[in-house]
Amino acid sequence: MDIAELGDSILKGDRRALSRAITLVESRRADHRAQAAELLDRLAVAGRQALRVGLSGTPGVGKSTFIESFGMMLIGRGLRVAVLAVDPSSARSGGSILGDKTRMDRLARERSAFIRPSPSQSHLGGVARRTREAVALCEAAGFDLVLIETVGVGQSETVVAEMSDLFLLLLAPAGGDELQGVKRGIMEMADLILVNKADGDLKPVATRTCSDYAGALRLLRKRPQDPEGFPKALMVSAVEETGLAKAWDEMQALTEWRREAGHWDRARADQARYWFRQEVEQALLAQLGTAENRALMQRLGDNVAEGGLAPARAAEEMLAHLRGAARIAP
Repeated sequence: MDIAELGDSILKGDRRALSRAITLVESRRADHRAQAAELLDRLAVAGRQALRVGLSGTPGVGKSTFIESFGMMLIGRGLRVAVLAVDPSSARSGGSILGDKTRMDRLARERSAFIRPSPSQSHLGGVARRTREAVALCEAAGFDLVLIETVGVGQSETVVAEMSDLFLLLLAPAGGDELQGVKRGIMEMADLILVNKADGDLKPVATRTCSDYAGALRLLRKRPQDPEGFPKALMVSAVEETGLAKAWDEMQALTEWRREAGHWDRARADQARYWFRQEVEQALLAQLGTAENRALMQRLGDNVAEGGLAPARAAEEMLAHLRGAARIAP
């Protein structure tokens, strides 16, 4: 694969080249990882940035419908929109449905849109292992906004906040009891809470729900990266396409304030440090996957199970082996 040619095509906005590049960065082969690193280094020189928006929400809340309506509105305003949708992988087969394009058929037909579903491959945090690199590729391809749709609300969903400039939490109309089902951590991470399905008979319920969340947000400690009044709770209807323009105006206002206050650059720098640490940790964990290390882990584990060795002592022996292997490695 000619990395220079692929990079040039991406910079020209070639969507096929972008798809090939994402496939490359998602590959686990050592030669592909080296090519991916070279490609990302080449593209980073261009210095292109997009607004990165993370989106999470409870199952059935209408994330795909919201993304399609929101994306169509932005395209109507002359913006280019990329959607990176992460589907949960089966714990048994490792497979994913990857049906997001079929759920966003209108958006998928737009030349100014790009939709890429990826399997989570059991990676925690509601995102795929290489989602952040896919975001960088979409930025290099000239997209103005990159939407990162997570697999759904869970204990580790807040990882998406480490790769986005804005984090949206999408919720369905419900009584105040719904608050009990939402993790405090994800509430604290959210920049905007959007109560979807605020239409028809559900509109009065959505109004009450929005008020409940607005009250809950006021009880949370004010964050230094927020101006007065943020985070906010708003009502939207993806079906009737109402409230979307208001939500976009609030996103722009918050983004502009953070840029002027210097929080934007600091946040991106902190995120880069976070993902550097993640890469180091993942590389260290990968060392345990070699045949030799798996065999030693098995032997030490059996010894611990039989009571012949304390867990702490076995861990010390395993770490000593890894340190020795690192010293003699070429």
